[in-house]
Amino acid sequence: MTDLPPDLPRLRTLETWLVLTLDRVRRQIADAERREQERRRGEQARPPIPDWVLEGSLNRSSPPLAVHVGGCHMAGKRWKAVPQDVARRALAEGVDACGHCRPDVALGYLDG
Repeated sequence: MTDLPPDLPRLRTLETWLVLTLDRVRRQIADAERREQERRRGEQARPPIPDWVLEGSLNRSSPPLAVHVGGCHMAGKRWKAVPQDVARRALAEGVDACGHCRPDVALGYLDG
């Protein structure tokens, strides 16, 4: 016993439906592959995470708010990458060290 209809008109209708459904599935697969390729390209084009960052305040002329290890999620949106010596100097000048990523420990900086 088969679960397909026995007559030709219904078989043709079913065939048409299956072809249309297969086309939709193939389009969805192509879209998913395109999104995956774009995601991979985006990851490859992403600039490297800096080693050290200074978090800035709303006022650009104000001194930095904190020093962070690069990639710290607490750095906020206003930050700029800096070399290690600049991060150490900022700590020495009294800029706060982030309490989450602890750049002072990573830099081997002890007060003074």
